[in-house]
Amino acid sequence: MDPVLTSSQRTSWERDGFVVLPEFVDNELQVNLRNRIAEIVADYSASGLPDDAVSVFSTTEQTHAQDNWFLSSGNAIRPFLEKGALDGAGNQIVPMDQALNKLGHAMHDLDPVFDRFSRTPALASLAADLGFVDPLLVQSMVIFKPNQIGGEVICHCDHSFLWTEPQTVVGFWFALDDATVDNGCMWAIPGGHAGGARTRFRLDGSDGTTTDVLDPTRTTMTTWFRWRQKPGP
Repeated sequence: MDPVLTSSQRTSWERDGFVVLPEFVDNELQVNLRNRIAEIVADYSASGLPDDAVSVFSTTEQTHAQDNWFLSSGNAIRPFLEKGALDGAGNQIVPMDQALNKLGHAMHDLDPVFDRFSRTPALASLAADLGFVDPLLVQSMVIFKPNQIGGEVICHCDHSFLWTEPQTVVGFWFALDDATVDNGCMWAIPGGHAGGARTRFRLDGSDGTTTDVLDPTRTTMTTWFRWRQKPGP
């Protein structure tokens, strides 16, 4: 496979822990994925959410992490609600395209459109450039970020939730809309990967979870990189 990363991009990756690749994704794949996501949302609008889909995703309270709808979603395609989507009686009070926080977590295996998006020669080459010999796709998500409701997404590290020893988890983030500071673009801490995970998410053995605090040090916004991005990588 031909290399994807230039020498300067590889240096950026090793130094910062992330690298930005403009126009990486084929436009047709991107359009097809957006259309498929719209179809899934439309299906939920027409038929309603599954009865068990009352999990409200929150990075601050982590209440979703205690319910089976979330914990058993590793081999399923499931919707997760945004904070403010339901009233006190559990009734949905906003349109479906505003109600969803995300879809997860096995679209790459269970949906043909997501499968084609997730298993391209370009991604395989990129994974090889990053040092993977036998890469494994373990989860996929669509993050909606509706503009009227929703909770705060706090600083976090995916390694905390997808724990490996040694740490081998790499996330690929794709902008499906123009991503800016006004609509929820990605933020990253240059060099943050060198400090290791600050928390570790664990199953507690009784259908619940715990979070171990490994380093309580707070980060400051002056260290962050704002990841403004056009649709694509």
